[in-house]
Amino acid sequence: MRFAINHISAPGQSLTDFFAMVRRLGVTEVEIRNDIPDVVGTMDPADVRAEAERQGITILLINALYPFNVWSGDLPERAVAMADYAQAAGAKALVMCPLNDGNQVDFDDLVEALTNMKPILEERGLTGLVEPLGFPVSSMRTKSLAIEAIRAAGGEGVYKLMHDTFHHHLAGETELFPEWTGLVHISGVVDPDVAVDDMLDAHRVLVDAGDRLENIPQVRALRTAGYDGAFSFEPFAEEVHNLADPEAALKGSMDFVRAQV
Repeated sequence: MRFAINHISAPGQSLTDFFAMVRRLGVTEVEIRNDIPDVVGTMDPADVRAEAERQGITILLINALYPFNVWSGDLPERAVAMADYAQAAGAKALVMCPLNDGNQVDFDDLVEALTNMKPILEERGLTGLVEPLGFPVSSMRTKSLAIEAIRAAGGEGVYKLMHDTFHHHLAGETELFPEWTGLVHISGVVDPDVAVDDMLDAHRVLVDAGDRLENIPQVRALRTAGYDGAFSFEPFAEEVHNLADPEAALKGSMDFVRAQV
């Protein structure tokens, strides 16, 4: 299996230390962020690129442009700035997340946003990884809706999907769309008491035998259907962020997933 690691897996580590940990785990692909931790807002992209090259790391993407489907206010300016940063840092893609506050976004507005974002990505040689969020309050819950909008915007070849095992489970979507998938996020929920509709990012831990999200069946199904990309760890729970030894925890989860699939 091919793994990647999102910096949110060990947000207390500097970028240098994070890259070094990733390499010790036998991984070479990473995601960097503009929130937890805010690498984009605190480091020069040239320094990010240089450190990645020094340690033999590939920066898959920057996570994330939000809310990409509301093309108003400062969103266009932020989109250009993030795309410029991604290009300068040597990243290959941007994650694009939809509005997630209970307000809905019209399909035409979603298509407009994808249409407007397309030349920004194309001019910089970037892919837009569109990530449906499965929360009940999300304005774009399913991959099928994202694909419909990408096609309407003429975005084939510019956009791919982010398949997030957490959001896939929450949305109740069964179709996988491996041919559209650019990257897979994996994280688990082990709390036995939280209902699916009440699951939040704060419940997302590393995948182990207690997982309720059916990560292993999802991974198996994606691989069987032809997906051959990376599976990237993206845990949001503070209990993971505060681990004294994130490297050991990640290794344990990687070993578990490999053994199961």
